[in-house]
This record gives sequence, C-alpha cells and structure tokens, in this order.
Amino acid sequence: MQDPAPPPVPAAAPAAPRTLAPLYAAGFTTAFGAHGVAAAIGARSDDLGLALLTFGLLLAVYDLAEVVLKPVFGSWADRIGIRPVLVGGLLAFAAASLVAVGSSDPLVVGAARLGQGAAAAAFSPAASAAVARLTGPSTRGRTFGRYGSWKSLGYALGPLLGAGLVALGGLPALFVALAATALVTGLWARVALPELPVLPRPRYTVRDLLRQTTDRAFLVPTLALAATTGALGVAVGFLPLLGTRLGAGVPTSMATVTVLALASSAVQPLVGRWHDEGRVGTSTGTAGGLVLVAAGLVLAALVPGVAGLFAAAAVLGTGIGTTTPLAFAHLAATTPHERMGRTMGSADVGRELGDAGAPLLVGAVATVASPAAGILVLATLVAGTAAVCRTSLRTPPH
Repeated sequence: MQDPAPPPVPAAAPAAPRTLAPLYAAGFTTAFGAHGVAAAIGARSDDLGLALLTFGLLLAVYDLAEVVLKPVFGSWADRIGIRPVLVGGLLAFAAASLVAVGSSDPLVVGAARLGQGAAAAAFSPAASAAVARLTGPSTRGRTFGRYGSWKSLGYALGPLLGAGLVALGGLPALFVALAATALVTGLWARVALPELPVLPRPRYTVRDLLRQTTDRAFLVPTLALAATTGALGVAVGFLPLLGTRLGAGVPTSMATVTVLALASSAVQPLVGRWHDEGRVGTSTGTAGGLVLVAAGLVLAALVPGVAGLFAAAAVLGTGIGTTTPLAFAHLAATTPHERMGRTMGSADVGRELGDAGAPLLVGAVATVASPAAGILVLATLVAGTAAVCRTSLRTPPH
C-alpha cells in the first residue's frame, strides 16, 4: 500500500547562497559542539576529577538526547514550521552552553551537555529538512554535499578548536565560543531563512508510520548513513590508537582523523554535483562509496605502518564523502515535503545508532581477538551494506 498522495508541491527554485549559508553554519555548529567538547573533556578529565564512568556519561548524554529527541523535533518542524524549530534549537544550544561557563562541576557540565544534545536534536534535523525543502532535483545533491562538507569541517576542526580554546581559557572559553557560534547562527538563520509554509498532512496511523520507516526508500539510505557514521566513529577512536601503538606521537596519530575529515569535506560537494548532472547514480554511487569505506577499514587493519593509516584515512574519507550526500539526496527526493522533518530526524537516529554501535562492536571483538580483527568485522558488514544498496536503491525520477 502506498502512502496517501501528498498535495502537489511546486518544484523548488534554486535557493540563493545567502539563504543556504546559515544552514551550513548550523551543520558546522552541531559537529563542533559534539566533537569539540568531547575532546576537551577527555583532555581535561584529570583536572575535572572525572572517573572513567563519569567521563563516559558526560560523553553519552549528548548522543542520548539526540537519539531520543530528533524524531520528536523533526515531527514538530513539520507541524509548526522549520524555521522556528531551527532558530529555537540554536538559541537553546547557546543558552545550554552558557550553563557550564561558571562551573567545572561534573553535574553542571553534564547538565550543559544534556541541554546541548537536546537543542542539537532540534536544529540538526530542521536544517536537513530546510536543505531538502529549499532545493530541487537540479541542485539537491550538491547542496547536501556542501552541507555535509561543513559538518565534516566541524568534525575535523572541532577537537583542534576545542583544544586551543581550552589552552587559552579552560573549558569556560570553549563553552562561551560555542554559545557565541550558536547565537550568531540562530540570528543569521532568523534573518536569512525564508518562512517555509507548513504543508497539510494526511492523518497517519501507527501502521502507516511503521510502513514508512520500513520502506526501502527510507531504510536502505538510512542503513548506508549508519554504516558510514559507524565507520567514522571507529576511525576517530581507533586510528589514533593504532598510530600510537605504531610509535607515532599523539599529534601525528590525531592527524589521521583530520585527513579523513578533510577528504570527506572535499569530496562531498563534488559527488553531489555529479549526482545532479546524472553522472553518478544513486545505487552505484552509494554502493561504491561504501566499498571505499570497507576498503579503508581493511587498509587500517592490515597495512602496516603509519603511512598505511594515513592512506586508510584518505580512502575512508573519500568513501564517507561519496555515500553521505547521495543517501541524503535520495531521502529528500523520496519523502513528501509535509513529513520531511520527521524523515530527516529519524534518519539522523540511524546515524547516531551507527556511531554508537560500530565502536562497541569493534571494541568487543578487539577484547577477545585484536583491534584489527574488530575492524575487519566492521569492514565485512559495511561491504554487505554496499551490496544491499546496489540491489535495493533506485534513482528517483527528477
């Protein structure tokens, strides 16, 4: 059974760069907030007097809030409008960041992180939905590529910016910077982003919701996003670990993650443009990107030496940068506009589950075998996901 036919929606005219720019800034903000604070808390855990369990909880509350709340806020964006949820989420992120400025107490920092995660759960899917609503078939891929590129820059620069700010003024300096970034981005979005109309929504039953979330047009690209995000999560943790075991210094080992993020950032707009021009199909491009991700994991596990880790990082970044804009463009093309927010929020939950589950899987296998064995298990699963994408994804009609 098909979903009830949505009311006709005119094709979106290409949005002006000044309209899309605050959405790119929102993508950077959520990545900076997630990785910058996590890295800074890790570096200052001894100064804060954190036990390992407390440290883990401070990292987890941000992701937990996102997993629980992203579909809720995504649906809310469909009901009351994208711009209010986007702007409100960014302003709430700024307010939550200020909570930790005056105190280094773990409970206060944890409350700030919980508030940041809840706020990111609002503005992140709203930004993705806005990108989808503001673009048409001729620009959708490249716009999602640029959005993902700015997110990748946040992942790459977040730990570096966080470390620099903490060195200058401690954790308060980092939280002030995050508050300022979110505040400026929120006000910018309020001024530059047009009010996207709330569209009439059919009344969905529980059966409708279950069918929509298990439809291959949603499930397969979400599975691809979960695979790429899981590989990214493993790379962020295990590439530096493998580097230090090979005798590389901490800066050199951490540089592998930067190479990965920069490669992903460079590739995404290019692949998105090729998708819009019809040069890269959805199924072949997504599957090919996942094959590159699996190959990068194999390189990290089997090729000896620090040079091998850098090669693995570059291949991983290229694969992640190939898959991500294609998967998001497919979701945008196959989702009725009146439920775009909920779809993007639910897809983000899939990414968060991949981000959490893949490192746990690799860590569990590494405990009984070796890190290389754990990474190879993940590579096998990613290769299987590539096969599913190749056979199950269809390029939507323009």
